[in-house]
Amino acid sequence: MVDARQLVGTNVRRLRLAAGLSQEDVAARMGVDRAYISSLEAGRRNPTVVTVWHAAEALGVSIKALFEEDEDARPPLTERKRAPRLKPK
Repeated sequence: MVDARQLVGTNVRRLRLAAGLSQEDVAARMGVDRAYISSLEAGRRNPTVVTVWHAAEALGVSIKALFEEDEDARPPLTERKRAPRLKPK
C-alpha cells in the first residue's frame, strides 16, 4: 500500500512540473511558503483536506488527481537515494 502523503507529494510535484510551475509559483497560489511545497512534495507533510483542495486549485486539477496512482511514475521522493552531504572544511 502506498503512503498517502507520498502519493499526494509525488502527484503535486509531477503535476507542478507538467504545468511548468515552480515551487514558488504554487506556494504563492496557495498562500504558503515555498518550503511547505518542498516538504509536501517530499511526503513529509500530512496535509489536511483543505490543503489538498488548495493544492489542486493551484495546479488547476481535481482533488482526485492528487490521489491517483501512476504506475509509470518514479518512486516517491523519500525513497530516492540522495548524494551524501559534504562536510564543511
